[in-house]
Amino acid sequence: MDPESETIKRSLLELNFSVLSVRTRKVYEVILDSGSKKDAELAVRAMCSRLLANPTKDEFEFEVEAFGSSSRAEQD
Repeated sequence: MDPESETIKRSLLELNFSVLSVRTRKVYEVILDSGSKKDAELAVRAMCSRLLANPTKDEFEFEVEAFGSSSRAEQD
């Protein structure tokens, strides 16, 4: 159930756009200092659960990647 998306869909239909569905998403990019990928994943999961996502209406997924690892390899 996504009331925001339903409202947007109704409005688009009223404007004569033939949309079948609408989904809204929020995306956060968080850069953090962590000792390992596992520690980073635990921290991000806690951030989402405690602050970034509303458990009554939101689902979340995340991806953890090394910050700047490809640019460092290119510089060497």
